[in-house]
Parts: sequence; C-alpha cells; structure tokens
Amino acid sequence: MATATQTGAPLQQHAPGRLGGRWIDDWRPEDPEFWESTGKGVARRNLFFSVFSEHIGFSIWSLWSVMVLFLPEPVFGIDPAGKFLLTTLPTALGAVVRLPYTFAVAKFGGRNWTIISAAALLVPTIATAVVLEPGVSYTTLLVVSCLAGVGGGNFASSMTNINAFYPTRLKGWALGLNAGGGNLGVPVIQLIGLLVLATAGAEHPRIVLFVYLPFIVVAAVGAALVMDNLTTARNQPRAMREATREGHTWIMSFLYIGTFGSFIGFGFAFGQVLQNQFADDFATPLAAAQLTWLGPLLGSLIRPLGGSLADRYGGARITFWNFVAMAVGAGVVLTASQVESLPLFLVGFVLLFVLSGIGNGSTYKMIPAIFRARAMDAVAAGTDSAVADKHALRMSGALIGIAGAIGAFGGVLVNLAFRQSFLSTGSGDGAYVAFIAFYAVCVVVTWVVYLRPGNELAGV
Repeated sequence: MATATQTGAPLQQHAPGRLGGRWIDDWRPEDPEFWESTGKGVARRNLFFSVFSEHIGFSIWSLWSVMVLFLPEPVFGIDPAGKFLLTTLPTALGAVVRLPYTFAVAKFGGRNWTIISAAALLVPTIATAVVLEPGVSYTTLLVVSCLAGVGGGNFASSMTNINAFYPTRLKGWALGLNAGGGNLGVPVIQLIGLLVLATAGAEHPRIVLFVYLPFIVVAAVGAALVMDNLTTARNQPRAMREATREGHTWIMSFLYIGTFGSFIGFGFAFGQVLQNQFADDFATPLAAAQLTWLGPLLGSLIRPLGGSLADRYGGARITFWNFVAMAVGAGVVLTASQVESLPLFLVGFVLLFVLSGIGNGSTYKMIPAIFRARAMDAVAAGTDSAVADKHALRMSGALIGIAGAIGAFGGVLVNLAFRQSFLSTGSGDGAYVAFIAFYAVCVVVTWVVYLRPGNELAGV
C-alpha cells in the first residue's frame, strides 16, 4: 500500500489488478493534520477538473432544450408535444445511466472514468451535427436526442468521486460547488444557443455543436493529466446493494426528486413553456431564448450556498423551509398563469429555479451527514473509527448515486406533466397544481423523518 510521503504528497502508483493511471492508497481527509498538509491541495485539484467535466456533461445533457428552438414547426413538422418528448428522452436516459456511472468510479477509478465519460460526450454531439437538417425523420431525432442522456451520467460519477475526497465538515460546500459548477452547463449552452439564434439565425444549429467539440476534448485530456484515483472509493457495488436495503436511501431519493428533478425538468422545459403559455410575447425562438437561461443560471450559482447553509444550520432544516418556499413559488406561477401576468410568471419561475438550487445543495449535504451520524454511534458502541468512517464513506457514495439517478427522473416527470397539461387544457395549470402538492408532501416527509424531536437522526 502506498502511504503519504514526508513532504505531504501522497504516493501514486499503478497496483496490480487496477486499470492504469494514478492511484492514491493513503487518503485520510478526516485527519486534520493530513488534510492540511496533503489532502486539501490534492482535493482542490481534482475538484476543479471534476467541475469542468461535469459542466460540459450537463451542457450536452441539456442540448435538446436548445436544439428544439432550432426546429420551427413549419420546417420540421414537430408540434409542441413532440418537442416536449425530444427533451424528455435525454432526461430519462440521463437518469438511467447514473447508476452504472456510480459503479464505474469504484470499478475504474474517478480519474479514469472521468476520461471515459468526457470522451463519450463526443457521440451525441457528433451524431446531432450529422442528422440535424430539414427532412430528417422524427424517429431519427428521438434516437439522437436520447444519446445526449449520457451527459446526465457525469453528475453521478463526479459527485461520488468528490464525496470521497473531502472531510464531512466540508462535504456540503464541496458537493455544492461541484454540482453547482456542473449545473451551470444548462444556462451556458442556452446562452450559446441564444447567441447563435441572434447572430447566425435558426438555420445554423450546428454552430452550437462545433463550439462544444473542443471543450469535450479538453475535459478528457485535462482529466488524464490532472486528476487522481482513490482506492478508498472502491467496493462501491457492495455498498450499493446494502444502500438499497436502507430506508433513508428511498426517503432522500424522494426528496431529491423535488429539488434536482425540479431544476433539471424546469431547465429543459422552460423555453417551451414560455412559447406555449405566452405565445403572443414569445412568438419566435429568439424571444424565448432571451429568458430561458436566467433561471438555470441563478439556480446553479446558488447551489453551493445551499450546501454551505446546510453545513452551518443542518441540511434537514434548510431542506424543510426550502420546500415550503417552493410550494409558495409554484403557487405564484399558478396564479400568474390564471391571471395571464407574464412578469409575475417570470418572478415565480425564477424563484423556483433559485429554490431548487438551494435544495439541491442542502439535500446532498444530508446524505453524508446521515451516515456520519451512524458512524459516530458505531464508534461510541465500540467500532473502530477507521472502519466506521470507511463504511460511512461507501454508503454515502452509494446513496449519492442512487438519489442522483432517481432524482433525475423527476425531470422526466416534470416534462411529462407539462406535456399532458398542455395537451389536455392548453395551459400548464394542471402541472403547477401537481408541483404544489408534491412539494407539500416533501415538507411533511422532511419534518417527520429528519426534524421531529426524538428521531434518531433529528437535525442532520
């Protein structure tokens, strides 16, 4: 086993039976001396490129929220319901691949898998550039849009990897920064799409794709040159099976549907919602694109704050009040829809984006806090602290992967709710009512399980 050198740099080696690349065997982030002398610098270096790679992954995952703006109905013959389906499929595939992407960190190493997952983004980008032209069949577009879902998997592997690098007291901040930087990929690609629409016009969607090709290469090559693998992140598959038998896995996954599911679902659907809800104000794709990026941008930027607030006040407390505020925000959107007030509608939706970002950070902070509390109880009962910490790390990494996958399905539900609501009533009111009801349930669940006095994990 490699150990830390006297200069503070952990040894990196290629051990037998492991995929090539730099592996760090001695990693003790909970040890204050090790963290200050060695761990902090290495963790920050890996965090930086993890954020960059995940950022590009989110951009490609949300690619079709931009591409549908380049598909005018008279030219491509795709109605609003068909466009909602084009954004729903990559959301669904992104949710599905999150579980195997979480396994992959343990199997191949965080650095190695970042290289592979970044390079895989070339597939949907090139495929879209090849087929996207007038006359292409709708079936072909559905298949190609689905490929963009691989970008959604990057989040799960990145979060699981970074979770292993940081001590519990900093996980809320680190996971929030990692996820927030990744989430920024949604508004950034929408801004690039807006720029292309405003300058080159709706006839040139390939420009968006050509912009991203070199950045995908930089993400893969940069990960190869800068990042590390941790042996402490291994054996994840066994932890994943154990986590499926843990009740908190399903509770936290349910709550994450409400936060991340809202963020990614609204991010994919907002442009189309504007065009359908306020057709007179957003008659052209350019008009809608001018506003679609704002909510995802604010929601992404504020996610680290949600993690930091959770570090300070407790993830459950922040999550509880955040869901209360999200129910209010959805109520504002419903009211605006009924009175046909565009300014109030925009205020309500931006509020939902911001709150979903805060909730993303606070819910992910709760995950390691749950197992850290369990570890402390185990140590008090006589378990070796190193064994308890290792188990807590493995379980929290597994739960992060599961919650990330299930939470992403919330984005699918959001898009399907909008699609059905507009098909049935011509407005999104039915979807807004469903969102209010769901957030209310999340408020109750958070209180009963994590805040009610006397609970085993009250206040995590």
